[in-house]
Amino acid sequence: MRVGFVGAGRMGTPMVRRLVDAGHQVNVLGRTAEKRFAIAELGAQPVAGVAEVAAGADAVVVCVFTDQQVRDVCLHDGLLAAMAPGSTLVLHTTGSPNTARDLAAKANGVGVVDAPVSGGPHDIAAGRVTLFVGGDDGAVARVKPVLDAYADPILHAGACGAGQLVKLVNNTLFAAQIGLVAEATRLGAQFGIDEGALLDALTHGSSQSRVLSMMASAGSAQGFIAAVGEFIGKDVAVVRRTVAELGGQLGILDAAVDAGTLRIT
Repeated sequence: MRVGFVGAGRMGTPMVRRLVDAGHQVNVLGRTAEKRFAIAELGAQPVAGVAEVAAGADAVVVCVFTDQQVRDVCLHDGLLAAMAPGSTLVLHTTGSPNTARDLAAKANGVGVVDAPVSGGPHDIAAGRVTLFVGGDDGAVARVKPVLDAYADPILHAGACGAGQLVKLVNNTLFAAQIGLVAEATRLGAQFGIDEGALLDALTHGSSQSRVLSMMASAGSAQGFIAAVGEFIGKDVAVVRRTVAELGGQLGILDAAVDAGTLRIT
């Protein structure tokens, strides 16, 4: 397929590499000479503007850092308007479901699929990153060959915006679990238990979870939080803003989320 790509950064770079390796023709936005050189090294075609990204593309993938950047690229910079009817826009950025829905309402024949990512660059490079997907069946089916290049599983959760809603719940639980483990290590410290030994021991008990294993590998709760703080802080801010926009409440999860995120400095 002919694929346009915006956002060849920490997460986007391994996506581009796998798309190229899977045989897709990939045009990637590179706003500087240095970035265009790096894109060419991946085997993709560097282009300087969003019109060139969209030109002839069956699908355009956007993998930028914030929800506002999605709106800027797609609306202010004109990416969505430059896309041909029948093509599909894929949004990997974690953000508001309302952004995906607003873009779909303005799409004029372009399919919009929200597909926020759960995992890291190493998962993308291995072709096993998780995608929570929202969009109509036809649009999701059209972009499946693109997503298959780097994602497994691809979990179709419902209509446009549903992928973002699932990701927001996922991120709330993730942050809450970090907070719970951090509180458990605080309790252990009160009892004089070495934190590293405690975390390792808990991974073998009924309290075991993926988050606990990750924090045990880091050696301490604070060490793990320091490593992922930038991303967790951003995601929690998105969660709180979006829950408020949608009229929901975090309930008992709110205190657990605070227990983890308040330690981010």
